[in-house]
Amino acid sequence: MSSTSFNKQYSGTHLAQSKMPDLKEQAKIQVEDDSPAPMLSERTGMTVEVLKRALIDNLYYIQGKAEIFATPHDYFMALAHTIRDRLLYRRIKTAQTYLEKDVKVVNYLSAEFLIGRLLSNNLINMGLYEPVRQALEEVGLSLDDLMEREEEPGLGNGGLGRLAACMLDSLATLEIPAMGYGIRYEFGIFNQTIQDGWQVERRDEWLRYGNPWEIPRPEYRVKVSFGGRTEAYTDAQGRYRVKWIPERQVLGTPYDTPVPGYNNNTVNKLRLWSARSGEEFNFQVFNTGDYTRAVADKTFSENISKVLYPNDSTPQGQELRLEQQYFFVSCSIQDIIRLYLRNHDTFDTFPQKVAIQLNDTHPSIGVAELMRLLVDEYLVDWEQAWKITQATFGYTNHTLLAEALERWPVSLFGRLLPRHLEIIYEINYRFLQMVRAKYPDDEAQVAGLSVIGEAPVKHVRMAHLACVGSHSVNGVAALHTELLKQQVMPDFYKLWPEKFTNKTNGVTPRRWLMLSNPRLAGLISEKIGNNWIKHLEELKQLEAFADDPEFCDRWRSIKQANKQQLAAYIEQHNGIKVNPNSLFDIQIKRIHEYKRQLLNALYVVTLYNQIKQDPSIDILPRTFVFSGKAAPGYTMAKLIIKLINAIAEVVNHDPDVGDRLKVAFLANCSVSLAQQIYPAADLSEQISMAGKEASGTGNMKFAMNGALTIGTLDGANVEIREAVGAENFFLFGLTADEAYALKSRGYNPQDYYNSNAELQAVIDRIASGHLSHGLHGIFKPIVESLLYHDQYLNCADYQSYIDCQAQVATAYRDPANWTRMSILNAVNMGKFSSDRTIQEYCRDIWHAEPVNIILETCRQEAAGLPAKSQSVPV
Repeated sequence: MSSTSFNKQYSGTHLAQSKMPDLKEQAKIQVEDDSPAPMLSERTGMTVEVLKRALIDNLYYIQGKAEIFATPHDYFMALAHTIRDRLLYRRIKTAQTYLEKDVKVVNYLSAEFLIGRLLSNNLINMGLYEPVRQALEEVGLSLDDLMEREEEPGLGNGGLGRLAACMLDSLATLEIPAMGYGIRYEFGIFNQTIQDGWQVERRDEWLRYGNPWEIPRPEYRVKVSFGGRTEAYTDAQGRYRVKWIPERQVLGTPYDTPVPGYNNNTVNKLRLWSARSGEEFNFQVFNTGDYTRAVADKTFSENISKVLYPNDSTPQGQELRLEQQYFFVSCSIQDIIRLYLRNHDTFDTFPQKVAIQLNDTHPSIGVAELMRLLVDEYLVDWEQAWKITQATFGYTNHTLLAEALERWPVSLFGRLLPRHLEIIYEINYRFLQMVRAKYPDDEAQVAGLSVIGEAPVKHVRMAHLACVGSHSVNGVAALHTELLKQQVMPDFYKLWPEKFTNKTNGVTPRRWLMLSNPRLAGLISEKIGNNWIKHLEELKQLEAFADDPEFCDRWRSIKQANKQQLAAYIEQHNGIKVNPNSLFDIQIKRIHEYKRQLLNALYVVTLYNQIKQDPSIDILPRTFVFSGKAAPGYTMAKLIIKLINAIAEVVNHDPDVGDRLKVAFLANCSVSLAQQIYPAADLSEQISMAGKEASGTGNMKFAMNGALTIGTLDGANVEIREAVGAENFFLFGLTADEAYALKSRGYNPQDYYNSNAELQAVIDRIASGHLSHGLHGIFKPIVESLLYHDQYLNCADYQSYIDCQAQVATAYRDPANWTRMSILNAVNMGKFSSDRTIQEYCRDIWHAEPVNIILETCRQEAAGLPAKSQSVPV
């Protein structure tokens, strides 16, 4: 893609139905004698003329519309199907190659895949961005307008889901045979609106107009069982067997989304499962007049794939969460086995052909499920089945928070998955025998390692199951991995140090630089060529331009244009006019107390207090931007959102403040919104309490787009600071060790409140009702948390944060040096590509090799199936 095409930006205009062009007239089909075969060329051709003809065909024969009736959405759908045709041509060849070569396949199991809009990403990776833009312009359509028509899949909440999407992009780009597995959430996470400052959740109807990218595969649906009982018996060979007699069964139907690699022919896929009832309609009950009960099982079963992360503050919510996790894991592992058995008669080589990666603890029930399928369904001996299971699974831990490590009460687990509980007890019994042999007379060690916890109620420790059942356990940043070894799983590390490894997260530069920041990507390609897109470490070459005045001017101009674009968005959606020349200070991430949006808010109130005390004070103009969603049941996180919006209401309308401070909370954080935010940031807020953030990936996206970071030594911040240089990173706060030591001594936040007048004034203003129209009690839980608990050390780190922000203000007043620091941040992000992350997983954990996909020349005879052929699932 040329820098010229990159620099064409969304105009903000919308397609009007009265202006729809006559496509048939503008793209008359002219087939010469030596033209490619029509069937294949219309479906696979990449030229502008062929793309125009394909668009017409799909408008007529997919959407069933003539131009006079077509809506803007029809044109988007026709374009999406045009691109999908070309993806499927490559997908079929990819599947055939994998089958013929009997390759090892990486299977990535994740509860979230925050994939974002796919049209633009597919155009980039397929090399079709410019041809499609030109084709549309020639028929009077705008690519930018059509891209805005795409609904965004609501399949994730934050970093975990976005990481999974980046990993799939890199797997395909590196030509690694792979499949993503997850849930096709009908209503996604939720749409966030802000009413009177409060978060309000609305259902996310991302499927209301259909999804042009997905392909339903009902022929591969599987049954998933729940409840019931087990019966032991002896088979004909005298072997002990167990039969699970379930109470009910749910059908899992797969929907496949093609995942293309960048600038190659590989198209892997993301397979998402949708839940359906085994008995959708009870005719006998219906005939009795009980119409509600006639479809009750359908409703009950389909709840499983309705929403991502249902509120688990109730027993019913907990049960649904466990049902979700088991449903998609069972569907996926059944499917993995089916695909393996196409080429194999036994399971002897299963680990050599299959790798299963557990993306966090949610899918860890897979260990017990693979054992159940091998032992109960395929009659594999326990010892062999266990060797296969351990050699197949890898476990990625993404959290240091105890509540995120998944512990299920045995009572719930046994009621819902009785056979799995038996299998887990057997796994644990054999495991603890080994532990006792290694640590005789050390029952404390045994209890610490056990998969079954005893207090406060008997429960299954899913992270322990994942550790026991996997050959590899990895953290996602160097600090995180060390804390995993020392604090979260020290007993497991002591037992199996060889299992533990670090794989620092990364992000795909295709979406987060090339697509999100086309102006900057164009400048980079102009200076060093396009190779950086697949080899991000080549950005290092741009260090030579860090002191080049012309290059620095262009860098600044690009940042300014991105800020103006975001300022326009803020004015349109929030009604707030911000100063594009101010410092854009941005925090975009899931709302959680450990991420400390509250500390950021305290700083805003600090600046506000300074202005109120001295309206003539010289304060660097700043625009504070917040964005992120709080879990529906997370009361404190939702109250923090209310506080931020309350601060914004006061600050933005106070004449003493003027344009010096503006605060905006951008609702409904999404991938597409993030693509506008990251390129516009001057300062990236990565201010979590040290020792709590596993890695973070937003920190990488900000820095990749030239933002400077203010942050603690937490997660991947440590490695980013090492890469860009300490002098180009604004560091504050306690280290993880210091935070742990402070809490161990007995942390009292009131000591900081009483000794710091500025902090006291900030907390007092929040408590006073000044930010809540005189209502004193609204923010009482926040005030009491700060004064009496402060679990995440906001008060302890407050002064260090304030002092560091003063350093930021001083640095920003020197535009030349700030620009140099910005350049050095961006060009040293080579390590933080997800391509590098995937290469390390392939080398150290999966032992997977790239497979080159070669396309055949389009021929008429290739359009038909041979008389005898092997059916290839795609």
